[in-house]
Amino acid sequence: MAKYTRSLKLPYLLWILAVIFVIFYPMLISIYVFLPLLIGVMGYLLILGIEKGQKSYIFTALVYFINLEINLSLPFFLTIISSLVIYVLFFQSLLHFRKCKVCIPIITVILLDFFYLGSLMAYDFIFQETTIMLDNILLYSLVIDLLIVVIL
Repeated sequence: MAKYTRSLKLPYLLWILAVIFVIFYPMLISIYVFLPLLIGVMGYLLILGIEKGQKSYIFTALVYFINLEINLSLPFFLTIISSLVIYVLFFQSLLHFRKCKVCIPIITVILLDFFYLGSLMAYDFIFQETTIMLDNILLYSLVIDLLIVVIL
C-alpha cells in the first residue's frame, strides 16, 4: 500500500514542478538574458500533444508560449502560429523517419527555431521594429534546444 501511494505522488510532484517551470522560467529569461528561450522544445511538445492527443502537453506549451511572449515583449501568438505552421506543412513528411528515433525531434526543433526566427525577422521588417538582436545567444539557445530534445 505504501509503494502505491509513493508512485501516485510522483506524477503530482512532476506536474507541480512543470507548472512552476512554465510560470517562472519566462520571467527568469527576461532578467537573465543568457538563459535559452526553449522555443523549439516547447514547440515540439505542442506538436507531440497535437499528434498524440495529450491535452496536458498542449496546455503546457501554450501557457509557456504566452508567458514568454508577454515577459519578453515578443509579437503575440507568433510562437504558436509558427509551431502550427511547422506541424501542418512539415511534420507529416518527417514521419518517414520512423526508424530514426532522434531524427524527428532534431529536425523538428531546427525547423521550429529557424522558422520562428524568420517570422520574427519578417515581423521586424514589416513593422519597422527591433524585437530581437541577432547574436550568439540565439545560436546558444538553438544548441540547448537540440540537446534537451536529444536527451529527452
